[in-house]
Amino acid sequence: MQAKDHWENVYSTRQTDAVSWFQPHADLSLDLIKATGVDREAGIIDVGGGASTLVDDLIADGYTDLAVLDLSAAALDAARKRLGSQADRVEWIVADITKVELGEQRYDIWHDRAVFHFLTDPADRAAYVQTVLRSVKPGGHVIVATFAEDGPLQCSGLPVMRYRPGELHDQFGEAFTLLKHQKEVHSTPSGTMQQFIYCYCRRS
Repeated sequence: MQAKDHWENVYSTRQTDAVSWFQPHADLSLDLIKATGVDREAGIIDVGGGASTLVDDLIADGYTDLAVLDLSAAALDAARKRLGSQADRVEWIVADITKVELGEQRYDIWHDRAVFHFLTDPADRAAYVQTVLRSVKPGGHVIVATFAEDGPLQCSGLPVMRYRPGELHDQFGEAFTLLKHQKEVHSTPSGTMQQFIYCYCRRS
């Protein structure tokens, strides 16, 4: 099964609040985005946002230039339905982040919670980083969260990478200045505890 087929099946057969990565509110992500100090018109992309409620909270907080990218059309459809008429305020992008062509220097903030750790092939990770370099403005903000070094070995039946803060930053290289890292213990809907690491960088 190809990766897209896998995620379309996940979101077509399971409730969005039953998947292990579900958060009622992505509080840490929202706090980190707000802490960047960008204005409410800044371009923000949520990579792998799927059916996440982060976009709901960004809209509620007054942000106006929002994009959500995901490999699964079913995930984005779930988010659109949840938002109702407000869905028209968001750009929805169905794409593979290792292959997509995004606008050059389009975004002030790049946010990714739990996509990068699925990239087990070094070539895919390199392609991802090149996309960040192209599409984030110089001086822009990059917030990426993955499983920490003591996190799970698999997610949704797929192998994942685990990172310490320095290891995660090393994947992005000298073009990104690490400003902050923070751990989060995520409680899944089934009550399992998962260790995440968030790295917040600035594009040089």
